[in-house]
Amino acid sequence: MSLIGRDLALKAAEAALQKKAQNLVVLELIGLTVIADYFVICSGESTTQVRAIADFIEHELMLQGVRPIGKEGFNYGHWILLDYGDVIIHVFERETRDYYSLEKLWMDAKTIEFHEDTSDMGGKDKRAVYS
Repeated sequence: MSLIGRDLALKAAEAALQKKAQNLVVLELIGLTVIADYFVICSGESTTQVRAIADFIEHELMLQGVRPIGKEGFNYGHWILLDYGDVIIHVFERETRDYYSLEKLWMDAKTIEFHEDTSDMGGKDKRAVYS
């Protein structure tokens, strides 16, 4: 069974964190627009890391039987967009993300934030979702 909606957004977010994505948020846009139900937004330190994050997200979702409808930005790597229909993933270089400020454009959206926490696990990764 393929992932859809929130589950797809959360799986993409988990994949992004595995490649050390920063400032990751998921915006729930249901009822605000017909563009998508969720935006996954994260940043990388360089165009190389941005590409690596986007490639890994795409790979992990393909393992779940989900392929993007479209993708843009791989040539330059400052802002890569992966379109999965009801979920759109934005992987930014930090400065480009600051410039476009997508979170401010969608400030009415519910935010689901991800935080990495290594406490109480002997240094092992533990990730939490807060909504």
